[in-house]
Amino acid sequence: MVSVAFVVHPERQVASELAARAGAWLTANGHTVTRLVDPARSPGSLDGDVDLAVSLGGDGTMLRTVAMAAGHGIPILGVNLGQLGYLTEVEPAALEQALERFVAGDYEIEERMTLEIEVIRAGSQSPGAGSPFMVLNEAVVEKTVPGHTVRVSTSIAGRPFVTYLADGLLVCTPTGSTAYNLSARGPILSPLLRAIVVTPISAHMLFDRTIVLEPRQWVRLEVAAPRPGILVVDGVSVTELQPGDAVECREGPVNARLVSLGDRDFHSILRSRFHLADR
Repeated sequence: MVSVAFVVHPERQVASELAARAGAWLTANGHTVTRLVDPARSPGSLDGDVDLAVSLGGDGTMLRTVAMAAGHGIPILGVNLGQLGYLTEVEPAALEQALERFVAGDYEIEERMTLEIEVIRAGSQSPGAGSPFMVLNEAVVEKTVPGHTVRVSTSIAGRPFVTYLADGLLVCTPTGSTAYNLSARGPILSPLLRAIVVTPISAHMLFDRTIVLEPRQWVRLEVAAPRPGILVVDGVSVTELQPGDAVECREGPVNARLVSLGDRDFHSILRSRFHLADR
């Protein structure tokens, strides 16, 4: 018997209907549906009694599910009800078959690197309220004033590096390389690699290249005068940053555990999303 939690996109009726159908199938087969979770209303974590978290939505819902489940090591199955579906594993019609395979043990787990993000306020040595954050895709320090830039002083593993003048500075995982990083013309990395990617966004300087670091080479981003910035983690704006405030990004203490059924692979998804058919 397994215990399953469904994390449902709050604005998609089809997600609720799919969760109800799959939940009925699980119950009829002797399993337990612990809850239906709306991540917008229940942003906390799932408990350790859950054997599987099923994300019903797009990549955004998947990111919220990871934030809720990863701390307990709960495997996550993504069902694609969105547009891109880089993170999701199955299409809606295949959900019951996927659950049947999970129950039978016919699956694999992909261990995806996460980032731990801490906010350090000016004049303080301890994390700010609400931090640290665990993210699967990226953390971004962005400008807040339209038509202007933000200055971000960086250090790598405690050593000063570069002060960027840009619309923002992005730090992502290999999994996140196909998200905002891709839009900022950063490199595409295989999601099972372990690395930290630093990409400037519309840099107003000659050095505008991405750098790729070892996981142990943590990165500090400090907002420099005169303008503030804002911290966005996995697409959610979490706090404003005043000059002197810093964000520290390091390899997360836990992995996101994504269920893989072996039916899709990363490069096939790239071929499909970018229409890379042979000519």
